[in-house]
Amino acid sequence: MKRHYGHRQNHNFKRYKRHYTGLKDRFETLASSKGIYRSRRGIFMGVCRGLSDYFNISVFWVRIITLISFLFTGFWPVGVMYIVAGLIIKMEPVSPLSNEKDQEFYNTYTHSRSSAIQRIKRKFENIERRIQRMEHTVTSREFDWE
Repeated sequence: MKRHYGHRQNHNFKRYKRHYTGLKDRFETLASSKGIYRSRRGIFMGVCRGLSDYFNISVFWVRIITLISFLFTGFWPVGVMYIVAGLIIKMEPVSPLSNEKDQEFYNTYTHSRSSAIQRIKRKFENIERRIQRMEHTVTSREFDWE
C-alpha cells in the first residue's frame, strides 16, 4: 500500500504560511499609520523617540532601557534589532496629517513611491486636460464675452 506524503507536506506548508502571514499582519499593524513612526528629532535614527511617542513614556527611559539591554546582551541582539527597526519603521510625516486622504497618500508614498508619483502625475494630467478644454471654450469663435 502506497502512502502519499504530499498532503502532509502541503498541510505543514499551509500551517507555516498561515503563521508567517499572521506575523506579517501583526507587524503591519504595529508599523501602520496608527502605529510607530521613527522620529525626525531623534539622536540616532529616531527609533527610541518614536517608541517613546507611541507608548507615551519619557524618551529618557526608553534610551536607558535600550542602553542597558545593549550592554548586557552585546551588539548582535539589540544593535542589529535597533538598526533593522530603524530601516523598517516609517519616518514620521514632516507636517501633521490633517485628514484621511493625507494619511492614505502618505502610506502609499512610504510603501511605493513610484505609485504615489504616478497618482500625482495622473492628477496633473487631469487638471491639464480641464484647463485645455476651458481654453478651447474661451478662445472659440462661438464664445460670447458678455
